[in-house]
Amino acid sequence: MAGELPFEKPLKDLRDKIEELKKLSEGSGIDFSEEITRLEERCKQLQQELYNELTPAQKMHFARHHQRPTSLDFIQEVFTDFIELHGDRLFADDLAIVGGIAKLNGMPVTVVGHQRGKDTKDNIARFFGSPHPEGLRKALRLMQQANKFGRPIVTFIDTKGAYPGNTAEERGISESIARNLREMAGFGVPIVCVVIGEGGSGGALALGVGNRVLMLENAIYSAISPNGAAAILWKDSGRADEAASVMKITASDLAEFNVIEEIIPEPQGGAHRDYTAQSELIREALWRHVQELMQMSPEQLIQDRYEKFRRIGQYQDCGEPLTAEPGPSQEQTEEAVKAEALDAAGDDSGIEGAETAAESAPVQ
Repeated sequence: MAGELPFEKPLKDLRDKIEELKKLSEGSGIDFSEEITRLEERCKQLQQELYNELTPAQKMHFARHHQRPTSLDFIQEVFTDFIELHGDRLFADDLAIVGGIAKLNGMPVTVVGHQRGKDTKDNIARFFGSPHPEGLRKALRLMQQANKFGRPIVTFIDTKGAYPGNTAEERGISESIARNLREMAGFGVPIVCVVIGEGGSGGALALGVGNRVLMLENAIYSAISPNGAAAILWKDSGRADEAASVMKITASDLAEFNVIEEIIPEPQGGAHRDYTAQSELIREALWRHVQELMQMSPEQLIQDRYEKFRRIGQYQDCGEPLTAEPGPSQEQTEEAVKAEALDAAGDDSGIEGAETAAESAPVQ
């Protein structure tokens, strides 16, 4: 097995035991077929129990798995004739964002995505998939080109968030995120976004304003990473698993909240187990949604996108506008302050001092 996570260890141990018995049987000539069959049945049962009941924290670890397919992996598998385009025409080429022109079942499309590295050196070059402003401007340049020539847009979302360092702040990361949100909202071509790993914070949202937002089964999508949330709530980023369990960041949670339109299933054990099978599932979902959206006019696509985001969350109209109740008068406030001071005094002997304190206390 490739890159087992800690909670998969019992399954790995069982599979190792099966392989050991098979080799022993071949080498010694002793028939262990009955024992192997029994262990294989147990292995199948354990797989079902393990992967059908994943916790949010376990899904977070799947989404961050170092062997999980990246945007470039899916681009190569899902599309044909991909031509990568570089640079934002203003500052530099940010390797944390990849994009270009490709064909989806023969239809020209523009595809853009976050790109994590495959090893330490690649991760450093790509800032671990966290874009600088020039990366988001590159994405916007490619999407504007797609809008000009009437090509559907596909985005792959996979980032912990925009780059948090000084260089990103100096070059205007907040403005670049806001500009992408505004511009994507007004494009008159179909936009389908797919969260393939971790969708975190503004860096993810900058590629996430689509007519349809899809998620892989074990992906996560949130306004802040679980590590960041844990650091703020408990001053301990090590409690990320605990934060993930309460943040409602899984695909099933977000489908319930109307944040996403579809959950794309993953091969058992995660997308990293079978790149080809996962890519086929993504291609089918993309083609279905793009074909549906292509039936709409540019005006209808913009309206559809607007309504999609208006449907997120719930609210209740109570009918009558709320009116503020009159607050306490100054006399009532003074009496309340005096009462609190008397109560703090505790007994009659302190009443005089308490009254003095109450009179000198400022009225809130």
